[in-house]
Amino acid sequence: MRSSVFQWMGLACMALALVSTSCGVGGGAPGAQRAQRKLYNWHDDGGPGKVTIHISLPDQIAEIERGGRPIGWCYVATGKDGHGTPAGRYKITEKIEDKYSNLYGWIEDEFGNVIDSDASPGDPVPAGAVYVPAPMPYWMRLTSYGIGMHGGYIPEPGKPASHGCIRMPKRFVPVLFDAVEVGTPVTISGAYSRRGPEMEMPSPGELKGNFREIQSRPMNDAEAWRVEPFPFRRGTDPFSY
Repeated sequence: MRSSVFQWMGLACMALALVSTSCGVGGGAPGAQRAQRKLYNWHDDGGPGKVTIHISLPDQIAEIERGGRPIGWCYVATGKDGHGTPAGRYKITEKIEDKYSNLYGWIEDEFGNVIDSDASPGDPVPAGAVYVPAPMPYWMRLTSYGIGMHGGYIPEPGKPASHGCIRMPKRFVPVLFDAVEVGTPVTISGAYSRRGPEMEMPSPGELKGNFREIQSRPMNDAEAWRVEPFPFRRGTDPFSY
């Protein structure tokens, strides 16, 4: 009888251990990764027709077509409150692979630590520190007053984050840059995209291409560029961000 009781108690303990493991009793492991959205897809057939781009402000999604055929999409980050990206019909008027902002950036101390993550060229710079202009690689200008598409940090897919430009994922933007030309039409509208705000798990390496691995906390723009910066030479450009 006693051995039967012990056997029953042993089975009960094993069952409790299995339940605790599968249900996460006591909380998950520190730094557990969260599901995140797939950031882009590209399937250009290389067939006839010109490329066109439609950017949805509500969805924060850019849809790309060639001759009316869908060939790709990506999440974007347009202007946040106070820096809204204006809706309208535009054309790409300029392409610069290596570009830096002359309106926005950050300030680093002498050891390379970011002490001001949202700075402008006219802001006071402490002794020993330096102002760093924000990179805007694969720049595709849309307006004369500095709105364009370029590679940039997308902290939360589906939500605006920029100072007015249209940021695109790092590994996607050079592909789009090569597919478009000066004169490519771009529409920015308040209409929802055909995709809608889908939640998808990323394929291996896609989130790494967005300047970061999955993080337990959000980063600012300056920190994001340090994770996996673009390997290109700093240049000069007379236009603003």
